[in-house]
Amino acid sequence: MEESEGSTSGNHSYSSCGSPISNMAQDYLFTILLLLPIDAILSLSITCKRFRALTSSHTLWKSLCKRDLGSTCVDSLSSNNQHRHFPWMRLYKQVSQMDSVCCHKLLVSDLDFPAARASHSLNFVSDCLVLFGGGCEGGRHLDDTWVAYIGNDFRRMLKWQTVHSGIPSGRFGHTCVEMGDYLVLFGGINDRGNRKNDTWLGHVMFNENNGVTFSWKMLDVGNVAPPSRGAHAACCIDEKRMIIHGGIGLNGLRLGDTWVLEMSDSHCFGTWHEIVAHPSPPPRSGHTLTCIGRSRTILFGGRGLGYEVLDDVWLLDTYQGYQRWVQIVYDLQSIPAGVSLPRVGHTATLVLGGRLLIYGGEDSYRQRKDDFWVLDISAIPYPCITQQITVSSKKVLTRMWKRWKSSGHAANSRSFHRACADRSGRYVYVFGGMVDGFLQPAEPSGLRFDGELFLVELVLQL
Repeated sequence: MEESEGSTSGNHSYSSCGSPISNMAQDYLFTILLLLPIDAILSLSITCKRFRALTSSHTLWKSLCKRDLGSTCVDSLSSNNQHRHFPWMRLYKQVSQMDSVCCHKLLVSDLDFPAARASHSLNFVSDCLVLFGGGCEGGRHLDDTWVAYIGNDFRRMLKWQTVHSGIPSGRFGHTCVEMGDYLVLFGGINDRGNRKNDTWLGHVMFNENNGVTFSWKMLDVGNVAPPSRGAHAACCIDEKRMIIHGGIGLNGLRLGDTWVLEMSDSHCFGTWHEIVAHPSPPPRSGHTLTCIGRSRTILFGGRGLGYEVLDDVWLLDTYQGYQRWVQIVYDLQSIPAGVSLPRVGHTATLVLGGRLLIYGGEDSYRQRKDDFWVLDISAIPYPCITQQITVSSKKVLTRMWKRWKSSGHAANSRSFHRACADRSGRYVYVFGGMVDGFLQPAEPSGLRFDGELFLVELVLQL
């Protein structure tokens, strides 16, 4: 990919192009380029001087970044950068070649900070981190809500503040997703083993003068709701719908159902309905659901009915109301770097470039992980109508699964932690989880809860 970047597009005239397309107006050419894949744009750039200038412009590459990386990411990177002309072409190239992360331990400004925990929720919304609930020592649940303002400076000294306690009621294994400026929380398990199926709406606001304010309220969902559960997975699509799947229901039964919450425009009420499709992912818990586009969601891993740890990948497509699950079948042994992918209690976060960053978790032998893997399904040809996609090409598999290098702060291996990305998708915050500890005489195992907050930075040279 070309390293040099030209100025924003203008109406230049070049006589070196003999094709009729060279006589088209600049605006029309620009529109056509935004419909092409990157390989085609790069091929066009070597045909003549005019196309070389057009395909090197800041305007084009900023638009391509918006198209492929997302407007929210582009706006966030622009606000954080001091360059008069942000290097959009170089950013695009580096994002496509990313292969490493750098971890930073974050500093807390005082002694008031969240206790160690696992199976909690952690979200980035309205430039703030919001943490709620979880389980702690002795199998007890927590009912506290903590907020820390991040803004545009991820290296700032964090100051946590408690904004609520007791509402919602204490629980762990719940899910909480960002929906615009709101959070939507569902389900969970309390320390008496009771499963829940209530839905809560959280709203965080930051004001330079008044600081952070936060409120929870129970959402009116009518008479229809999913069965009670915990340890399920959830994500938001279209900024107005939440999808949940699986989990552990009554009597410890693992579930395999899929439900959608449709939120009203006013955020005053919501409506649940079940997606019934065949095929669909088998029952499981401790897995992840991550939205990778406005209507496409990826499910990965978890623990199945037979307590086995899973490594299957499923795609849920809800485009134009047509809801279906598609399994992406691949040969685990063909993935390079000796991957041990079956895992439960991991996190799968959408990051810069539209890829999933999978971190931590544990395998079938309860061995906790500290590795970073990237799942990129854009490498897979996606047919319009199918029930299963089989990936047999080693070249495609190599692009689909990649292990990323890690430097900086060496965090403990962990599972049932939580992670969330900021608006740019370049910075991922990780908190808590179960980590390996030292056996004490009175302890039945070497497990302990962790209270560390650290940041995972995707390495770019801008």
